[in-house]
Amino acid sequence: MHVPLLDLKAQYGAIRDEVLAGINEVLDAQRCIGGPKVEGLEKAVAEVSGCKYAVGVSSGTDAILNALMSLGVGPGDEVITTPFTFFATVGCIARVCAKPIFVDIDPRTYNINPELIAAAITDKTKAIMPVHLFGQMADMDPIMAVAKKHGVAVIEDAAQSITSVYKGRKAGSIGTAGCFSFFPSKNLGGIGDGGMIVTNDAELYERMKVMRNHGQTGTYEHKYIGGNFRLDPIQAVALSVKLPHLDSWSAARRANAEYYNNKFAGTVVETPYISPDCVSIYNQYVIRVPKRDEVLEHLKANDIGCAVYYPVSLHLQECFGYLGYKEGDFPASEKVSGEVLALPVYPELTDEMKDYVAGKVLSFLQ
Repeated sequence: MHVPLLDLKAQYGAIRDEVLAGINEVLDAQRCIGGPKVEGLEKAVAEVSGCKYAVGVSSGTDAILNALMSLGVGPGDEVITTPFTFFATVGCIARVCAKPIFVDIDPRTYNINPELIAAAITDKTKAIMPVHLFGQMADMDPIMAVAKKHGVAVIEDAAQSITSVYKGRKAGSIGTAGCFSFFPSKNLGGIGDGGMIVTNDAELYERMKVMRNHGQTGTYEHKYIGGNFRLDPIQAVALSVKLPHLDSWSAARRANAEYYNNKFAGTVVETPYISPDCVSIYNQYVIRVPKRDEVLEHLKANDIGCAVYYPVSLHLQECFGYLGYKEGDFPASEKVSGEVLALPVYPELTDEMKDYVAGKVLSFLQ
């Protein structure tokens, strides 16, 4: 049996006609930058995120970059974040010439450990960037408390967690700004790159809108040195078609996760821990297993899609060697990176497919 890690064709089949009709509208109108399609999506994403404002941008990476630039983060500043995340989180900090300061993770949730943040604060700290990894939000209350105490901004990297919930509040709505990715593999994925920033800060919202268009406040009048971070309306159309399905798709992922949890109960497989304060959208379903690399190869040999998010903790990446970190500095992140394995969890999975995946994992380990 073939079980891909993700099957976007199955999702697209149900919405194809609506997506194509919307794309044709854009092409017929020839309004190919900005316009009502982008504005409509921004309003809808702000609403489902419990935020007042949203700014469509060209990718999740550019959402983070725009947020950092709009908050004035730059040379001499420090930004506290996690070493266990996708490269863009830390890459964007480096790109604005600020210094990434790593804090280890909670080994259960894989999110930043809020108890360790206060010790990392210095007079150079400009922001804290928690990452809501794999669809589950970080423990935001203590993060916000330490940020408020020291007067620093909080940028939620919610690239994997749009509409996930922490204590009744949506991803992106708690910090100074929240950043989403619409990369095709996300729960809400486009047909190419795209992203969005949400905020409840009116002044920051206006600055982020200007920043995404080369810092331009009027025709050839530039208040800031911005970038070309614009979301195009073809992406906005596809995302607007998908957005009404997002809650049901995420619920299906939760049901699939529970199915796996029951299959793996009482075995050596460590299933995802979801905090009682959170509702996860399961952008990934990530288990921890002994002999992870061997299990991965076994699954691939049996035509099962799987992947490792993330095999190398970022403080050990060559490009961040200048920061001076070494192996052993963040033991939880380093240990997790050698044990995690993502299994297929997309909504269209059948019970037969899930049984096949779980069976192949267990047959190798038992």
